[in-house]
Amino acid sequence: MANHLYKNDLPDGLDLGPIVAIDCETMGLNPHRDRLCVVQMSGGDGDAHLVQVAKGQTEAPNLCAMLENPDVLKLFHYGRFDIAAMYNAFGALTAPVYCTKIASRLIRTYTDRHGLRNLTQELLGVDISKQQQQSDWGAKTLTKAQQDYAASDVLHLHKLRHELNKRLAREDRREIAQACFDFLPTRAKLDLAGWPDTDIFAHS
Repeated sequence: MANHLYKNDLPDGLDLGPIVAIDCETMGLNPHRDRLCVVQMSGGDGDAHLVQVAKGQTEAPNLCAMLENPDVLKLFHYGRFDIAAMYNAFGALTAPVYCTKIASRLIRTYTDRHGLRNLTQELLGVDISKQQQQSDWGAKTLTKAQQDYAASDVLHLHKLRHELNKRLAREDRREIAQACFDFLPTRAKLDLAGWPDTDIFAHS
């Protein structure tokens, strides 16, 4: 298991496979105000690939090609935010996608704990650290602790998807889950366009 750190973009010719786990680190939770700093990915082989995004950077051709590739499924935990952050930074809309948080909310209705750490503990018996969650991701040099934290957010998503899919099938909720995943890129665009908290499907 290794972390691979790159500046600005994925290297030419890197193929992470047909299913890629992705997460982002930003300066905060407002995509209009807080810039994208790191995009971390894993192909499910135990390695993590981290792209450090420069301040003011608006292009990452190799990364964006993968995000928009219709033959590559992108796995997220709370993909709504990450999809919006990358679309805001690069203009690339990620699809197709799968979100473990949405899957969890659809089948773990016996709890209100749907964080990544909760999922890995219950479904995989793995305890991941959140110690570096609130750190300066805009720093010029990322510490080993930051890199390890970023990696931990993507290294377990493939296994989580497998376990969540079994439960979605058991509860006959695969179809509704897929519909939610398909809508997620549009939900991210609505967030950026000014409807982050408004339910446009509500009567009033």
